[in-house]
Parts: sequence; structure tokens; C-alpha cells
Amino acid sequence: MNVLVEIRKRRLALGVSLGELARAVGRSDATLSRIERGKIRPSYDLVQKILKYLEEQEGLATPRLTVKDIMNRAVVTVDSSATLHVAAQRMESGAFSQLPVVGEGRVVGSLSEGALLRALSHPRAQRIRVREILEPAYPIVEEGFPAELLPSLFAHYPAVLVTRRGDLKGIVTKADLIRGLHGTTLRRTAPA
Repeated sequence: MNVLVEIRKRRLALGVSLGELARAVGRSDATLSRIERGKIRPSYDLVQKILKYLEEQEGLATPRLTVKDIMNRAVVTVDSSATLHVAAQRMESGAFSQLPVVGEGRVVGSLSEGALLRALSHPRAQRIRVREILEPAYPIVEEGFPAELLPSLFAHYPAVLVTRRGDLKGIVTKADLIRGLHGTTLRRTAPA
């Protein structure tokens, strides 16, 4: 039975002792040991109890990820009144492919390297301001926003801004999400 092998693997991965699992499901250590070794076949109800307990433990061991857990707190922006030269230097020095654009203390749009390159090739590029090539602003979410919902936003936007009570606190890009999830799974479940 594959489910029995899975139960043992999950129990060991969580560091749950056989005795702890036995107490949680109301059986003896010896009974669960025989079940794991395939010596006896458990009832459907017992398997469900075991799996429920292991899922609860997994939820405790791996709490729900939020954007606060993976965001980059050093948000680099460019002012809408800046020249293209300033914007290009900022992108180049930080190796950024996009930047949030601010004006009068609030986010007013975004600037991608594609838009910047198109504008820099224009004959009057020296006089163009960022506000003239402004692209739509990135979505803004609160710090508690579930990280598991980011991939659907990244299907349409290259970055997501993170706020706390309206104040800009961070940015999450696809690279940040990949870095934040390295070696983990995206979907995290909390205990019921």
C-alpha cells in the first residue's frame, strides 16, 4: 500500500515519533509499527486520522508564506521628473529591469527597461522625462498578502509593491519569489 509508505515518510520528515502519532490517533505504538511495516492493514478511518494529524503537523511546521516573508525591503524608485539618463543610471547600477516611479511622495507608475530603451533611441532623448514614458503602476498589496497568489499577478505584472498601512515597505519581483521559495513549496497550509 503506497499510503502506508507515505505515512512513514511524512512522519519521519516531520520528526514525529511513533509514540506521539500513536497517542494522537488513539492506538498503540506496536499497532502503528505493524501498520508502517505492512504487517496489518489499517481501517480507512484510522488512515484518515493519521493523515489528518500529519497534515496538521505540516501546517505547524510550515506556516503560510506572505509577501512580507519574501519581499525586498530596499525599494529603489525613480522620480517622475527625472531624466532618462538618471533612470538609466539607476537601473544599470542596481541591475534592475524595472523600477517603480514616484511623484510627490506616492507611486504614480512604473518604468521598464523596454520603455527606457525605446525612449533613449529617440533623437530628443536628452530632454525626455520619466513621466513622459510612464507605464502603469504595479499592483500594491499589504504585507500579509499570501505568497501563493503572486504567480497569478506575475502573469500580468513584473513586480508587486508591498505596503503597510499605505506606506511603501517593499517590492517583490519574480526573482524575489524564486529566491524566497528556494527549497520550499509555495502552498503552505495552516492548521485547521
